[in-house]
Amino acid sequence: MRETSSPAVGGLVSDARIAAFVGSSAGYYRREFERLGRATGYVTSLNPAAAVLGPLWLAARRLWGWFWPFLILKTLAVVQLCRGLFADLGADEFARAGRLAQSAATRREEAEEALAAGAGNAGALTESALALEAASREALRVAEGAAATAPALVVLGVALLVAAKLVQGLVANHALSRRYFRSRPSSSMRGVASVSSIAAMALYLGAVYGFSAYRFSSGDVPAWLAMFPASRAWRRKVESAIDQAFQWMTESWAGLFTGTTNGIRLLLDGMETLLVGTPWPVVMGVIVLLAYRMAGARVAVFTAASLAYLGVFGFWERRMTTVALLGSAALLCLVAGIPLGIWCARSPRVHAMVRPILDLMQTMPSFVYLIPVIAFFGIGKPPGILATVVFGMPPVVRLTILGLNGVPAAVREAALAYGASRTQLLLKVDLPLAMPSIMAGINQTILMCLSMVVIASLIGAKGLGEEVLDALAYANEGKGVLAGLAILFCAMVLDRIVQGSVPSTKR
Repeated sequence: MRETSSPAVGGLVSDARIAAFVGSSAGYYRREFERLGRATGYVTSLNPAAAVLGPLWLAARRLWGWFWPFLILKTLAVVQLCRGLFADLGADEFARAGRLAQSAATRREEAEEALAAGAGNAGALTESALALEAASREALRVAEGAAATAPALVVLGVALLVAAKLVQGLVANHALSRRYFRSRPSSSMRGVASVSSIAAMALYLGAVYGFSAYRFSSGDVPAWLAMFPASRAWRRKVESAIDQAFQWMTESWAGLFTGTTNGIRLLLDGMETLLVGTPWPVVMGVIVLLAYRMAGARVAVFTAASLAYLGVFGFWERRMTTVALLGSAALLCLVAGIPLGIWCARSPRVHAMVRPILDLMQTMPSFVYLIPVIAFFGIGKPPGILATVVFGMPPVVRLTILGLNGVPAAVREAALAYGASRTQLLLKVDLPLAMPSIMAGINQTILMCLSMVVIASLIGAKGLGEEVLDALAYANEGKGVLAGLAILFCAMVLDRIVQGSVPSTKR
């Protein structure tokens, strides 16, 4: 086959490579790719096939980044067009107007009978009839207005359809040429899907357009299309099975749950004794000095001002209780999370098993954590700490893995060449180089644990979250704002202190 190339595009546009990439119309695409490759700015290039075939052309060319927006746009155009042509737009309002008119006529008859009989409610019945007649006229007006929008919907659907086809025709060659030039010259990657894939995608697009148009244009939609067919019997059986499983675990593992609760309560009592029982000047001085040593004078001043705010407005004891809860939860997260992250970074098999669990912990709504926690551990501060641990552990695990995997291989090989053992490699090479990422994970874990304060207070964890709940229960805006600012200042102080240790680690 004759080879032709354009010097402007480095010889990448050749008949052989174009034919291998596009499959058909190689000459057309060679000319367009050469023209687009030589251009320094935007060049108009209209692809008639892409404009006519729409998203099917994008799927056939594997341009999935463009496929989904044009699919949504064309589906919207088809729906609007079918609504304007086939849908009875004012049917519901016309039916409502008829029902109201019938009720008004009935009420009018009742009013006339009451008036003839001299009953005292004749005036009220007359007013009710007049109100129903007014509502019927309003519903009729709305129905007529809805029916009158049919031509506008047809015009809108046609305009969207034409615009989508025109825009797709204009971007098609640009998108395909960009994909072509980004592929390696020696690559055998084809730019067109197989015939079976194209046929399957055509069926898929037909189903999308057909079901969408039928759903929004038909007045009598089958129940299976309007709503996903559900089985309430299956749901009740599964719910019953889950309840029985929770009950069995609660009875069988009662000793484990009790021991865990007692251990957490012991840790929490120590934290509360240290933070709540110690005189406030001592605690405040230690925190401000810690902020100064780790983050500098400005953070120390901000910390002192935040602590003064907590003390002046009466949040000091609850703040220390919150810090004790947070400290216990964060300590458990770090003690379990950092070793787990190290293990996952060194064992891909363990990482593959742990990753779905981390995904579950991060994506499950926060309130859902409270269900098994209450079932197994009851209510109070230890269950609140456990729920916080589940919510806050994933960041430190993930960022520990990320930091250790980001250690340059050349540095590790050099350490091994100098005779470093596995322990020395971990403690003196891997962890120091991964420390910025690990510290970011620690920071995120602490802040996520603090964000659970309000939710954990729902099960008796107390602290500043209880102030927010009281404000919500009694619609006390002032109390809620002050308590929210207290939580905000706690978060900012913790963030600044933890982040203050990162620069020294980098040095």
